[in-house]
Amino acid sequence: MLEQLFGSRTRTRLLHLFLKNPQEKFFIRELTRKIDTQINSVRRELKNLRECGIIDEVLDNSTASNNSVLIPPTKKTSRKKDSTLRKYFQANNTFLLFDELKELFLKSPLLLQNRFVREISLFGAIDYALMSGFFVGRSDTPVDLLIVGDVDRHKLARFISSLEKEIDQEINYALMKLSEYHYRKSITDRFLFTILEGKKIVLIDRLPVREKS
Repeated sequence: MLEQLFGSRTRTRLLHLFLKNPQEKFFIRELTRKIDTQINSVRRELKNLRECGIIDEVLDNSTASNNSVLIPPTKKTSRKKDSTLRKYFQANNTFLLFDELKELFLKSPLLLQNRFVREISLFGAIDYALMSGFFVGRSDTPVDLLIVGDVDRHKLARFISSLEKEIDQEINYALMKLSEYHYRKSITDRFLFTILEGKKIVLIDRLPVREKS
Protein backbone atom coordinates (compact mmCIF):
# COMPACT_ATOMS: atom_id res chain seq x y z
CA MET A 1 0.00 0.00 0.00
CA LEU A 2 2.78 2.44 0.87
CA GLU A 3 4.50 1.64 -2.42
CA GLN A 4 1.33 2.64 -4.23
CA LEU A 5 1.10 5.82 -2.15
CA PHE A 6 4.70 6.88 -2.68
CA GLY A 7 5.08 5.53 -6.20
CA SER A 8 8.34 3.62 -5.76
CA ARG A 9 9.45 0.54 -3.85
CA THR A 10 12.97 1.95 -3.43
CA ARG A 11 11.63 5.28 -2.14
CA THR A 12 9.30 3.51 0.28
CA ARG A 13 12.05 1.29 1.67
CA LEU A 14 14.42 4.23 2.06
CA LEU A 15 11.79 6.28 3.86
CA HIS A 16 11.03 3.42 6.20
CA LEU A 17 14.72 2.97 7.03
CA PHE A 18 15.40 6.66 7.60
CA LEU A 19 12.23 7.31 9.62
CA LYS A 20 12.73 4.24 11.78
CA ASN A 21 16.34 5.27 12.49
CA PRO A 22 16.24 9.09 12.54
CA GLN A 23 19.54 9.50 14.40
CA GLU A 24 21.52 7.10 12.23
CA LYS A 25 23.68 8.10 9.26
CA PHE A 26 23.94 5.82 6.21
CA PHE A 27 26.25 5.80 3.22
CA ILE A 28 25.04 4.81 -0.23
CA ARG A 29 26.37 1.27 -0.48
CA GLU A 30 25.12 0.52 3.02
CA LEU A 31 21.62 1.63 1.97
CA THR A 32 21.89 -0.50 -1.16
CA ARG A 33 22.60 -3.59 0.96
CA LYS A 34 19.97 -2.86 3.59
CA ILE A 35 17.08 -2.43 1.16
CA ASP A 36 18.44 -4.89 -1.44
CA THR A 37 18.18 -2.49 -4.36
CA GLN A 38 20.48 -1.46 -7.19
CA ILE A 39 22.71 1.50 -6.44
CA ASN A 40 21.43 3.62 -9.34
CA SER A 41 17.88 3.41 -7.99
CA VAL A 42 19.11 4.34 -4.51
CA ARG A 43 21.03 7.35 -5.86
CA ARG A 44 17.98 8.54 -7.78
CA GLU A 45 15.63 8.27 -4.82
CA LEU A 46 18.12 9.86 -2.43
CA LYS A 47 18.24 12.85 -4.77
CA ASN A 48 14.42 13.04 -4.77
CA LEU A 49 14.21 12.79 -0.97
CA ARG A 50 16.90 15.44 -0.52
CA GLU A 51 15.09 17.83 -2.86
CA CYS A 52 11.90 17.29 -0.83
CA GLY A 53 13.79 18.07 2.37
CA ILE A 54 13.01 14.73 4.00
CA ILE A 55 16.67 13.71 4.31
CA ASP A 56 19.97 15.60 4.60
CA GLU A 57 23.39 14.95 3.16
CA VAL A 58 25.99 14.86 5.92
CA LEU A 59 29.76 15.15 5.56
CA ASP A 60 31.76 13.49 8.30
CA ASN A 61 35.45 12.71 8.76
CA SER A 62 34.90 10.05 11.43
CA THR A 63 35.87 6.41 10.84
CA ALA A 64 33.59 4.63 8.41
CA SER A 65 33.38 1.57 6.25
CA ASN A 66 35.50 1.34 3.11
CA ASN A 67 32.26 1.34 1.13
CA SER A 68 31.45 4.94 2.00
CA VAL A 69 31.84 7.70 -0.55
CA LEU A 70 35.15 9.47 0.02
CA ILE A 71 35.50 13.17 -0.75
CA PRO A 72 39.07 14.52 -1.07
CA PRO A 73 39.88 17.12 1.60
CA THR A 74 40.33 20.80 0.82
CA LYS A 75 42.62 23.22 2.61
CA LYS A 76 39.62 24.62 4.47
CA THR A 77 38.23 21.27 5.62
CA SER A 78 41.40 19.34 6.41
CA ARG A 79 43.70 19.75 9.37
CA LYS A 80 45.62 16.56 8.78
CA LYS A 81 47.20 15.33 5.58
CA ASP A 82 45.36 12.01 5.69
CA SER A 83 41.90 13.30 6.63
CA THR A 84 38.92 12.62 4.37
CA LEU A 85 35.29 13.56 4.41
CA ARG A 86 32.68 10.88 3.99
CA LYS A 87 29.23 11.49 2.57
CA TYR A 88 26.29 10.14 4.55
CA PHE A 89 22.54 10.56 4.45
CA GLN A 90 20.30 11.07 7.46
CA ALA A 91 16.65 11.82 8.18
CA ASN A 92 15.87 15.51 8.55
CA ASN A 93 13.85 15.67 11.76
CA THR A 94 13.09 19.35 11.19
CA PHE A 95 11.09 18.50 8.05
CA LEU A 96 7.60 19.97 8.42
CA LEU A 97 5.79 16.62 8.15
CA PHE A 98 8.47 14.51 9.79
CA ASP A 99 6.36 13.35 12.74
CA GLU A 100 3.37 12.54 10.55
CA LEU A 101 5.48 10.53 8.11
CA LYS A 102 7.17 8.66 10.93
CA GLU A 103 3.81 7.75 12.47
CA LEU A 104 2.55 6.53 9.10
CA PHE A 105 5.53 4.25 8.57
CA LEU A 106 5.42 2.92 12.13
CA LYS A 107 1.85 1.83 11.43
CA SER A 108 2.69 0.46 7.99
CA PRO A 109 2.95 -3.20 9.12
CA LEU A 110 -0.76 -3.11 9.92
CA LEU A 111 -1.43 -1.98 6.35
CA LEU A 112 -0.04 -5.33 5.19
CA GLN A 113 -3.06 -7.28 6.42
CA ASN A 114 -4.96 -7.59 3.16
CA ARG A 115 -1.83 -8.29 1.15
CA PHE A 116 -0.69 -10.89 3.67
CA VAL A 117 -4.01 -12.77 3.53
CA ARG A 118 -4.02 -12.64 -0.26
CA GLU A 119 -0.45 -13.91 -0.59
CA ILE A 120 -0.44 -16.73 1.96
CA SER A 121 -3.73 -18.05 0.61
CA LEU A 122 -1.79 -18.93 -2.54
CA PHE A 123 0.63 -21.12 -0.61
CA GLY A 124 -1.87 -23.73 0.56
CA ALA A 125 -4.95 -24.31 2.69
CA ILE A 126 -5.06 -21.96 5.67
CA ASP A 127 -7.30 -22.81 8.63
CA TYR A 128 -6.21 -20.00 10.93
CA ALA A 129 -3.76 -17.09 10.83
CA LEU A 130 -3.08 -14.17 13.13
CA MET A 131 -0.71 -11.26 13.70
CA SER A 132 0.73 -10.65 17.14
CA GLY A 133 4.00 -9.45 18.66
CA PHE A 134 5.65 -6.73 16.58
CA PHE A 135 2.48 -6.08 14.58
CA VAL A 136 0.42 -5.14 17.63
CA GLY A 137 3.16 -3.63 19.79
CA ARG A 138 3.74 -6.68 21.99
CA SER A 139 7.16 -7.78 23.15
CA ASP A 140 5.98 -10.62 25.41
CA THR A 141 4.82 -13.05 22.75
CA PRO A 142 6.93 -15.80 21.15
CA VAL A 143 5.97 -15.02 17.54
CA ASP A 144 4.71 -12.20 15.36
CA LEU A 145 2.72 -14.50 13.08
CA LEU A 146 0.90 -17.77 13.67
CA ILE A 147 -0.30 -19.78 10.68
CA VAL A 148 -2.28 -23.02 10.97
CA GLY A 149 -2.80 -25.16 7.90
CA ASP A 150 -1.13 -27.09 5.13
CA VAL A 151 1.25 -24.57 3.55
CA ASP A 152 4.29 -24.70 1.28
CA ARG A 153 7.01 -23.83 3.79
CA HIS A 154 9.54 -22.67 1.18
CA LYS A 155 7.13 -20.24 -0.48
CA LEU A 156 6.06 -18.91 2.91
CA ALA A 157 9.68 -18.43 4.00
CA ARG A 158 10.49 -16.48 0.83
CA PHE A 159 7.43 -14.29 1.31
CA ILE A 160 8.29 -13.57 4.95
CA SER A 161 11.85 -12.72 3.91
CA SER A 162 10.55 -10.19 1.38
CA LEU A 163 8.33 -8.62 4.06
CA GLU A 164 11.28 -8.32 6.44
CA LYS A 165 13.24 -6.35 3.84
CA GLU A 166 10.24 -4.19 3.07
CA ILE A 167 9.56 -3.14 6.66
CA ASP A 168 13.15 -3.48 7.92
CA GLN A 169 12.06 -5.77 10.73
CA GLU A 170 12.72 -9.41 11.59
CA ILE A 171 9.47 -11.38 11.67
CA ASN A 172 9.21 -14.44 13.89
CA TYR A 173 6.52 -16.86 12.80
CA ALA A 174 5.18 -20.29 13.60
CA LEU A 175 3.58 -22.67 11.13
CA MET A 176 1.74 -25.74 12.29
CA LYS A 177 -0.67 -28.22 10.78
CA LEU A 178 -4.23 -28.36 12.06
CA SER A 179 -3.55 -31.67 13.83
CA GLU A 180 -0.67 -30.10 15.77
CA TYR A 181 -2.85 -27.10 16.64
CA HIS A 182 -5.54 -29.48 17.98
CA TYR A 183 -3.01 -31.36 20.08
CA ARG A 184 -1.34 -28.25 21.51
CA LYS A 185 -4.72 -26.83 22.42
CA SER A 186 -5.85 -30.06 24.07
CA ILE A 187 -2.85 -30.03 26.41
CA THR A 188 -3.11 -26.28 27.07
CA ASP A 189 0.26 -25.73 25.45
CA ARG A 190 1.87 -22.63 26.95
CA PHE A 191 3.41 -21.50 23.66
CA LEU A 192 0.07 -21.57 21.85
CA PHE A 193 -2.01 -20.05 24.63
CA THR A 194 0.43 -17.18 25.14
CA ILE A 195 -0.34 -16.20 21.56
CA LEU A 196 -4.08 -16.92 21.56
CA GLU A 197 -4.85 -15.19 24.84
CA GLY A 198 -2.83 -12.05 24.11
CA LYS A 199 -3.43 -9.06 21.88
CA LYS A 200 -3.73 -10.16 18.27
CA ILE A 201 -5.25 -9.50 14.87
CA VAL A 202 -7.01 -12.52 13.41
CA LEU A 203 -6.48 -12.61 9.64
CA ILE A 204 -8.08 -15.93 8.70
CA ASP A 205 -10.39 -18.08 10.80
CA ARG A 206 -11.86 -21.20 9.26
CA LEU A 207 -11.71 -23.31 12.41
CA PRO A 208 -14.78 -25.30 13.47
CA VAL A 209 -16.87 -23.59 16.14
CA ARG A 210 -15.79 -26.18 18.74
CA GLU A 211 -12.14 -25.13 18.25
CA LYS A 212 -12.88 -21.51 19.17
CA SER A 213 -14.21 -22.17 22.63
